[in-house]
Amino acid sequence: MSTSMTQWLERQAAVRDRRGLVRRPLPRDADERFIDLASNDYLGLAADPRVAAAAAAAAWRWGAGATSSRLVAGTTRLHLELEQELAALAGMETALVFSSGYLANIGVITALGGPGTLIVADEHCHASMIDGFRLSRSRTESFTHNSVADAGRMLADRAEPRALIAVESLYSVLGDEAPLAGLLALAVEHDAVLLIDEAHSLGVNGTGTCQGRGSAAGTALAAHPNVVVTATLSKALGSQGGAVLGSGLLREHLVNRARGFIFDTGLAPASAAAALAAVRIIRDEPWRAEAVRTNAAALAAGLAPALGARGADVDRAAVDGPAVEQTAGAVLSVAMPSAESALAAAGAARAAGVRVGCFRPPSVPDGISRLRLTARATLTPAEIEESCAVLRGILEERP
Repeated sequence: MSTSMTQWLERQAAVRDRRGLVRRPLPRDADERFIDLASNDYLGLAADPRVAAAAAAAAWRWGAGATSSRLVAGTTRLHLELEQELAALAGMETALVFSSGYLANIGVITALGGPGTLIVADEHCHASMIDGFRLSRSRTESFTHNSVADAGRMLADRAEPRALIAVESLYSVLGDEAPLAGLLALAVEHDAVLLIDEAHSLGVNGTGTCQGRGSAAGTALAAHPNVVVTATLSKALGSQGGAVLGSGLLREHLVNRARGFIFDTGLAPASAAAALAAVRIIRDEPWRAEAVRTNAAALAAGLAPALGARGADVDRAAVDGPAVEQTAGAVLSVAMPSAESALAAAGAARAAGVRVGCFRPPSVPDGISRLRLTARATLTPAEIEESCAVLRGILEERP
């Protein structure tokens, strides 16, 4: 490597170290004994015997990989079954499966974007959406988090013939909900497409008989002509991959225009089969979604004493109210005074047998470092009690 590049990399490493922003993969063993409050395996399906068996059977039957892009020889019967059942689960007309949720977001945004499309995006949108905005070459405006009025102001001033409103139904760091009903009305008023990333909602949220089917299912959003949904298969479904859900016309457009679909090797058959098994479990076992929210409430209640005691020590300029709030989904966000304190607290929890997420800039949309806790359907009352005791001890003794 050139001397100038090496020196630049060394300076970058020094800056990360000085700011407490160094990230390193932490390997885990298959039989580790940690209480998991860090993963996105919300329903506990990643290790469910039915899901694992479906993946193993598909690997034996179809092989380890898809062998090519979906448009050449990489589409199997499993991919089509998954797309049909995923669309039915979410209440959408069709689905198109990508090899990751990241590619699904980039694929649909770049395929719908361009100089003639204005993108109006919530300022807390995920990095995969932001990268899609940049690659699309669309003029992009960020509106104040969850502000329908601010988004409306931007749409009213547009000169472009087309517009896209980009949001997450449940946000991945704060765990709060988007005002989807108001955003749909805005999309209809301004002849815009409402793009909803359901990564953290599918499998967890849902109304009435649509428990676990996502925020759009069973509402006016489902199969609405102005609505497009993206989802990941790697969180609540416990597998790998992503999907775009919408009209048949949209699916046909993506098959022909989404570069992340056209030029990428198809999702491995084992992952497709695992996701298909998970879709059926979510459909048949709505108790899992209810258990996630019950366990999230129990975690919030168990941590409340410690967080109430240290609320004044958290960044006062950016954090309003309690340091953690009950959310609509699985994510609980605990604001920390600094990146260093968040990293130290996560390390202390890990040493005590509890794995939690540690989110620091630039991963946090508002620049506030956080511990992120994710409730899972399969957490036991004893695990919740133990993890809360560990975290209370850490949070109460740290500034």
